Amino acid sequence: MSEILTKARARNVFYGGSLFFAGVFALMAWQSHHYIVTTSTAALPLTPEVVLGKHVWERESCINCHTLHGEGAYFAPELGNVTTRWGVYDDPDTAFEVMKGWIEAQPSGAEGRRQMPRFELTDEEIRGLSEFLRWADHNDTQGWPPNDAG
Repeated sequence: MSEILTKARARNVFYGGSLFFAGVFALMAWQSHHYIVTTSTAALPLTPEVVLGKHVWERESCINCHTLHGEGAYFAPELGNVTTRWGVYDDPDTAFEVMKGWIEAQPSGAEGRRQMPRFELTDEEIRGLSEFLRWADHNDTQGWPPNDAG
């Protein structure tokens, strides 16, 4: 075997390596897409209530105080698993009732505690917000948050 790397051999190494790594990239892109579609996304569908809840979440800037799956501020509790903590993971009607009661009880006035402001939301918006948080809780977060309290 020749110990000299000719132009033709260098070109073949370049093109061969480029094709190989382009194939690896395409395979990894397909695997990532397949994983997202089949495993990591929520088991619940994106209903109009979930979409409305996401709009309420954004309009009221909930992320300025709360975190959702680790993203957001750390002033108030993590809400990515709130329906599990409240025991309403699979019960949309009870989730709505609990969320409505919580929002209407704010601010609580408890001394020495951070206070959530009072939001004037309609029942439809509260139901949407509770469905959005139930949807977020059904996402496969691979063990996040690391504890039950978020």
